[in-house]
Amino acid sequence: MELVKIKNNTYYIKNATNIGIYKIDNDVYLIDTGNDKDAGKKILKIVLNEGWNVKGIINTHSHADHIGGNKVIQDRTGCLIYASNIESCFIRNPILEPTVLYGAYPIKELQNKFLLAKESSVSNLTTIMGLEYIDLPGHSYDMIGVKTIDGVYFLADSLISKDTILKYHLFFLYDVRKYLETLQYLKTLKGTFVLSHAEITDDISELIKLNEDKIKEISEVIYNLCDNSTFESIIKGVFDKYNIVINTNQYFLLSSTIKAYLTYLHEENKITYEFKDNMMYYEKVSH
Repeated sequence: MELVKIKNNTYYIKNATNIGIYKIDNDVYLIDTGNDKDAGKKILKIVLNEGWNVKGIINTHSHADHIGGNKVIQDRTGCLIYASNIESCFIRNPILEPTVLYGAYPIKELQNKFLLAKESSVSNLTTIMGLEYIDLPGHSYDMIGVKTIDGVYFLADSLISKDTILKYHLFFLYDVRKYLETLQYLKTLKGTFVLSHAEITDDISELIKLNEDKIKEISEVIYNLCDNSTFESIIKGVFDKYNIVINTNQYFLLSSTIKAYLTYLHEENKITYEFKDNMMYYEKVSH
């Protein structure tokens, strides 16, 4: 981990999940806390070495790689943690994350640190001088970003990095339509941008287009697979198309994402479904 000053009172810690820091006098607010307690300990060490006090944590959303350090930092500093409404429920009750992916009490293989963080106490978002919250839904339920008075935007997972798109193609989405709307909103922003899993930049236009194009491509792939097809056959078709070698985490994360695409295509009146012989089949809508 490396502490980097961006501008004035705005910093970030370079990490697998980048961590935002906004300083007010000697107090700091963290934006996300990494993927586990070890990340939390390292973040806390960096902050304390600067002589700063952790005043609070703002979680952009509830995925484990963004809240994994919450508990150890909160336990050691007594700081408050803030998050939006639905995300707060998952942070307080992290078993909900693998539960939603699985659709019932999750198998033990899904109860791992990548999907199941330690629970922490969360408060409603509150006004903090010098910070502004922005809505960035789509990747998660009601994910937020944070803008500092220094013109720096912490955009969480509202944009997927070029390397990830080119390597994996398919990335987790909760709501495809909302994600596309968020991409349109991002086009209106000017400033310095810190993404959770990409390099800091002043220009996100190319990355926005890359995300849009990939969603359009995947939508078309899934649409073409809806040929009197079961969900399992559609999943296999997508995995085969992109040469995805699945494991337990990937299977449930990506099958959930494919369902999000099916919802989007259904809302667009491009596909429909029917039940035959006690099985559900997807089919293109005839126009």
